[in-house]
Amino acid sequence: MRVAIAEDGALFREGLVMLLDDAGHEVVACVDNGDSLFEAPETATADVAVLDIRMPPEPDGGISTAERLRAKYPKLGLLLLSHYAETHYLMRILDIGTERIGYRLKEKIASVEVLTDTLTRIQDGEIVIEPVLAKRLVERPRGKEEKALATLTEREAEVLKLMAEGRSNPGIANRLFVSPKAVEKHVASILSKLGIPPEDTHHHRRVLAVLTYLRAHWTES
Repeated sequence: MRVAIAEDGALFREGLVMLLDDAGHEVVACVDNGDSLFEAPETATADVAVLDIRMPPEPDGGISTAERLRAKYPKLGLLLLSHYAETHYLMRILDIGTERIGYRLKEKIASVEVLTDTLTRIQDGEIVIEPVLAKRLVERPRGKEEKALATLTEREAEVLKLMAEGRSNPGIANRLFVSPKAVEKHVASILSKLGIPPEDTHHHRRVLAVLTYLRAHWTES
């Protein structure tokens, strides 16, 4: 996989390069600010761009750069990194798109396995959300979403939470130790109970379900 990096912390940036090299990935660009990443011709050749949220241009250059990159390179995967799990950042990131995008804590991707899994899932088109953030979002459901979500069984709620973390059906099946067919049935039931229009594509209906979950459990950081 070809990866472009924008991170203003020298030590963390060097650590990312080492992890990616150890995993056999190619770092095609490595800079310390969003503008340089956007302007680098090598960025056009990358599969995924890794961006620090809080970097130049201040105050949140990672998100503003991600917005520009998504407009210029729609197929480029985007991984936003931060020391903090903040819901207002998550909502801004979801405004950029709901495919090939992720938001993870820096401390959680400090291994070759986790970093590679995250990048691969993003390259494959998934949304990857930091699990601790998804867990926090279940604290205060409200409004119509609260009523709809209240109709879900305990297992369905568990499946929807894993969907919100960006996991595919096989990934959910592995996590819950059930068959993929069982997950498919749970997902179908979730979409029906949440009133997601059946005329949309399955992927779009799945994204709408995740957005319903996130809106319902929105809390300010």
